[in-house]
Amino acid sequence: MSSDTIDPSVLRRNAHSPSFFALQRAASGQADLVDFCIPCNPYFPTPGMFAQLAGSLEQILKYYPSDSDTITAEMCAVLGHNPQTVVMGNGSTELITWIDRMMVRQSLATPIPTFGRWTDQPLETGKRVDMFQLPEYRDFELDVDAFAHFVRVRRSRVAVICNPNNPDGGYVPRREVVRLLDLLIDLDLVVVDESFLDFVDAEQYPSVADEARIRPNVIVLKSLGKNFGLHGVRFGYLVANPALAATIRGALPKWNLNSFAEVVVFLLREHLDEYRESLRLLSRDRASMIRQLATLPGLRVFPSQGNFVLVKLPDGRDGVALRDHLLTQHGVFVRECGNKLGSSSRFLRLVVRPQADVQRLLFGLGSYLYGTPQAPAAPDDNVLSLQFRSGRNGEEDSIDMVM
Repeated sequence: MSSDTIDPSVLRRNAHSPSFFALQRAASGQADLVDFCIPCNPYFPTPGMFAQLAGSLEQILKYYPSDSDTITAEMCAVLGHNPQTVVMGNGSTELITWIDRMMVRQSLATPIPTFGRWTDQPLETGKRVDMFQLPEYRDFELDVDAFAHFVRVRRSRVAVICNPNNPDGGYVPRREVVRLLDLLIDLDLVVVDESFLDFVDAEQYPSVADEARIRPNVIVLKSLGKNFGLHGVRFGYLVANPALAATIRGALPKWNLNSFAEVVVFLLREHLDEYRESLRLLSRDRASMIRQLATLPGLRVFPSQGNFVLVKLPDGRDGVALRDHLLTQHGVFVRECGNKLGSSSRFLRLVVRPQADVQRLLFGLGSYLYGTPQAPAAPDDNVLSLQFRSGRNGEEDSIDMVM
């Protein structure tokens, strides 16, 4: 599906990826765009929930929301938190901003590559950011002891990790995170950003939020927008001991949450089963997508516990050119990671999506990396076959991918 009405220059107007709205405007209203860039949950909210939201649209837009204490109390009742230990924000990035301004005095240590606000925010306020490079040869795995040693050597007073990490989806087991908290017990602050933790299936209880409630220097950050596939609503929260939570809560505006956030939070109680099912479906799709991507010659696929997969392009291939090709020729929007510290333009972060969308992505990747793919009659309902010209003397190759 060609999308050559989209001007790829919209992708290069700033350091961050453009919004979906900006792309739609650049496409002159073209709707046939598959988003592999913005991490979302394609199975939640359900169509029924969207119908409920649509039915409430007039009230949502016309009336003030309740204060944040009311919304927080309901969320805590549904998700099993103590309201005294929770602070809700207008997106997790609002909370990152307040954490930086209130609790990071001189420096912050974090592994890279990682979520950009954990490096950009403190740099914007004149702090030193000590960057611990995660080793590609170890699939960007975080070595807890090596990171703790790095923090000591750099004399950082604040440490941050994302678990799972963004953009690679690397996951640190709960026992290792707790051990890191023990090793850094004397720091001013340790933040564990669990924005994508709900997508983890490696262990049943991966969160360290319970540790944050009782430790003097730990904050766990959560993102409801990322988990629920509702980035536009802008709502996240943190968990910390009551005194620390009260300090941050006291700095926030009393009405910092919007009416959409309130309505969604009050819908959760009756839709938790659908949410859990959405996580199961996404886990299934992630495993399938990783298997299929791994069959592409020369493409390196990294293990992930997030709702996205990091890949590295073969030698000589550039992610910027591939990103533009996928957008203009196939209507596929991907995240090229050249502007992420500790990464390069040979890396792409690909959001986990349902199989029909993945097929479109695979055809686009095949056309750029190996030649123009053709779609023969599938020999099996569960197999996608790609044929392409490899460039090696022009001979034709093929890949069969189990769905």
